[in-house]
Amino acid sequence: MTGIISLIRFAIGESDVLEPFTETVNDRFYKWLSEQEKSDRKFTPEQIEWLTMIKDHIATSLAIQMDDFEYAPFYEKGGVVKVYQIFGKELSSVLEELNEALAA
Repeated sequence: MTGIISLIRFAIGESDVLEPFTETVNDRFYKWLSEQEKSDRKFTPEQIEWLTMIKDHIATSLAIQMDDFEYAPFYEKGGVVKVYQIFGKELSSVLEELNEALAA
């Protein structure tokens, strides 16, 4: 499915280069992280680990929802309870930002 998205974006001129969607998501993720650092938003190593898992999920599923934390690899790391502990009240905004920045 994600490969089809890349093909469509290329075909309609939204992208100049036909590349795997996972590469697009990776590039956008590191750009997003860089922008966060520039705006003095710091993440702990544990948050970075979770952000990376979220990025990987978006790369294969096009988005992340709260119920996705009930499945691997999130569940194996503590699931919904753990992600709330790690991000607190910022969780919703982080997920919204990542969905928009990585898959848009």
